[in-house]
Amino acid sequence: MNWLEFEQKAMDNGYKSVCGVDEAGRGPLAGPVCAAAVILPENTVIEEVNDSKKLTEKKRELLFDVIKASALSYSIAYASVEEIEELNILNATMLAMKRAVEALEIKPDFVMIDGNRVPKLGIDCESIVKGDAKSMSIACASILAKVSRDRLLYDYAKQYPQYGFDKHKGYGTKLHIEMIKKYGPCPYHRMSFLTKILK
Repeated sequence: MNWLEFEQKAMDNGYKSVCGVDEAGRGPLAGPVCAAAVILPENTVIEEVNDSKKLTEKKRELLFDVIKASALSYSIAYASVEEIEELNILNATMLAMKRAVEALEIKPDFVMIDGNRVPKLGIDCESIVKGDAKSMSIACASILAKVSRDRLLYDYAKQYPQYGFDKHKGYGTKLHIEMIKKYGPCPYHRMSFLTKILK
């Protein structure tokens, strides 16, 4: 497959600085949603990069530093549990993506977003469904977002070991749901996601 198809198309249309954006953590019951934005040098394909969900945790960790070293510019941003509760998860995700793009040291003139919606950026954008499996820039962003969020959940596991955050990263696994029922929620839980569990 051509990992640079979408980047090349943007360049062919006259854009100079093309950015890929993806998020991690829309579905979990706990923790923030994380977004990353990546601008790669033109024609850059990083070996072994793929959609973060298709890689092992060890491989993602190794690629994390490679991507940061290879990128012309990258940024990682969050929307907090409080913002998820206030805005809803979709709007909080858009906010995290907007923050990631706006924090880039190099300002992009074209932004490719994984999924079917784009945040309001005031920059030309394209949404690409399953973009993390089609675009090198988006795949790199997916790895940065996933690793950054996972590291945060390891920190939560030290503060609240009873929930097993290091095992499930906040997702609604059988273990996690059992622990919420046993101990009740902690400050990192998204209360609006727990309504059925805490009935």
